[in-house]
Amino acid sequence: MGFVRRQEERLAIRLLTWQYQRMNHPVPASSELERLAQKLVDDAHRIARERGRNVIEIIKDLISDIKKD
Repeated sequence: MGFVRRQEERLAIRLLTWQYQRMNHPVPASSELERLAQKLVDDAHRIARERGRNVIEIIKDLISDIKKD
């Protein structure tokens, strides 16, 4: 795994944790957060390839969609 990918996943974990805390939901275990972050980053990269957008902005959009669920 490359440096940038690790940084994207760390950012996704921080954003997920913040979102859970903001919604007053229990924060999942770190292994579950890592799994969710990997999926978010994978989805963001797929969307970026399809639409030509910035991966970080897509990650933020995906996390904001989680809060709506």
